[in-house]
Amino acid sequence: MALSENKKWLASTIVLTVTAAISAAAAFSVCIWRRKSKGLESRIRELEISMKASLKKSIAERQGRIRAQQALRKTLEQHGSDKSKPASFPMTPIATVQSCFSTRNGTPRQPLIVPLARACLVLDSGRAPAEALEGLADYSHCWILYIFHLNTDLEKLWKQPSKSKLKAKVRVPKLKGGKMGVLATRSPHRPCPIGLTVAKVEAVHGRVILLSGVDLVDGTYLMSNLIYHILTAFKEQRYRSGSATNTTCPMQGDSSLTTASVNFSPEFKTTLASCWVTAEKHSLYASPDEFQSLIRQVLSWDIRSVAQRKRPHHAHSKEEIHVNDNPSSVSEDDDDDAESDGVSNGNSNAAMDVTYHLILEGVKVSYRINSSSNVIVEKATLCEDVKNEGDRCNYMMWRDQVAC
Repeated sequence: MALSENKKWLASTIVLTVTAAISAAAAFSVCIWRRKSKGLESRIRELEISMKASLKKSIAERQGRIRAQQALRKTLEQHGSDKSKPASFPMTPIATVQSCFSTRNGTPRQPLIVPLARACLVLDSGRAPAEALEGLADYSHCWILYIFHLNTDLEKLWKQPSKSKLKAKVRVPKLKGGKMGVLATRSPHRPCPIGLTVAKVEAVHGRVILLSGVDLVDGTYLMSNLIYHILTAFKEQRYRSGSATNTTCPMQGDSSLTTASVNFSPEFKTTLASCWVTAEKHSLYASPDEFQSLIRQVLSWDIRSVAQRKRPHHAHSKEEIHVNDNPSSVSEDDDDDAESDGVSNGNSNAAMDVTYHLILEGVKVSYRINSSSNVIVEKATLCEDVKNEGDRCNYMMWRDQVAC
C-alpha cells in the first residue's frame, strides 16, 4: 500500500515538473518573441524614417535640378554670344533598320501602301536595351522617327542658312512635276532631315522588331533623345488610313502613280530561283513566291522619277544612267525621292525598250514599262555587293512568330 502511494506521489511530481518546465519554456519563448518583435518594430520605424528622408531629398534634388536648368537656359538666352544661332540639342541614333529596300529607288513614297515591305529595327544595346521594347508586341503599329541619311543635300545643312542654297520648293510626283513647298511634302530634301513614318508591328524578339508596310531604306538611322520616346504605339482600332474625316489632302485619291498591270516573263522564275540559293540566307521572306509577291506590290506603283517618266527614248540611243553612282546627276527638284539604280536605253523609241532596275534584298530586278503603264518583269540577278553578314536578320528568325 505504501509502495502504491509512493508511485502516485512520484508520478505527480514528474507531471508537475514537466508542466513547470513547459510553462518556463513558453514564458521564455514569449519573452524572446517580444524582444524580437520590438526589434522588428524599431527596424521598421527606422526604415520608414529613412525612406521618407530619401524621398524628401529626391524631391528636393529634382526641384533643384529643374531650377538650375531653367536658370541656365535664361542665362544663355540673355548672354548668348551669338543670338543668330538657333538652339541645338543632342541627338544620337539608337537603332538601325535592316530593310528589304537596298536602295532609295523603289522605296515607297508612303507607309503601308506595300504591305509585304518588311524591315527589322535593331536597337543599339548600349542605348536602348531590350527591356525598352517590353509591351510593344501587344500593339499593332508604331511611329518611327528617323533620319534621311541618303539625302544628297546633307552637306548643305552644315553651312550658314544664307549659303546653304536649300530650295523652298520641290517637284512632286503626284503633281506630275509641279512644284510645292518642301514642308508640305514628304521630300527628304528638308531644312531638317528628320522623317516620321508608321509601320505595322509583326513581332518583337529581344532588341529587334519585325515591321511590315515600311517605307524605309536599308541602313536608316532611328533618332531619339530618350530611348523610351522613339516608339509611340497605338491600338489598331484607333488607326485607320484616312479616318480623319475633317482632314484635307489636295492629292488624296490620285491614282496617277499606279501601274496598270504587273506581269512576269517566263525567264523570271528561273533567274529568281538561281538567285534564291544565296538570297534566302539573309531574306525576310519565306520563299521565292512570297518574294515575287513583294516585287508585284512594289511595282504596282510607278516608282520612276518625274524626269524618268518624261525622258524621251531616242532611237539607237546607247545612254545608260546610274544615279546611285552619281547622286548629283539628279536634282532634288526632279522628284521627292528621285533616283534610279539604272536605266538602259535600247535600239527603239518605244518605252518598252527602256530597262529599269529595282534592288530588293540585294537582288536586282530588271523590268520594262510601256506607255500604257503595263509592267513586264524580265529577270532577277544577284548584285555583286549583296549583303550576307552573319548578324543580319532573316526569315528563319521569325518563322514561328509570323504566318507566311
